[in-house]
Amino acid sequence: MNESKEIDFTEALEQSKRIRGLYNKLEKLSLGRKWTMQEDMLGFSTDVGLLGRLVMASSGTWGYAGDEKEELKHKLSECLWWIMVLSNHLDIDISKEFQVYINKLDRNLTKSIEKAEGQLN
Repeated sequence: MNESKEIDFTEALEQSKRIRGLYNKLEKLSLGRKWTMQEDMLGFSTDVGLLGRLVMASSGTWGYAGDEKEELKHKLSECLWWIMVLSNHLDIDISKEFQVYINKLDRNLTKSIEKAEGQLN
């Protein structure tokens, strides 16, 4: 684990903001207003549900007539985009916070495994 290494989402975050801005323009044209953060969250939740069905389809537990592998690629990417959109709404530096989270998780899991292995020996 390298504590100083940062995952650089900068370009993806900027492009995500730009794409959300284009959707905002389209929403204003079609709805007369842009979506709220709560509506964005509902869009994300809907996509997470669809992702769940695609994961089930990929394991053979949900019938699906399309190409679930291609749809999984799309839906996983779309969910990541939604997370970037929501982090922007909430003024959270998701790149930084992800690195903090993943480093902590790595440390905690490593300690748990070392402790469990010590109890076995």
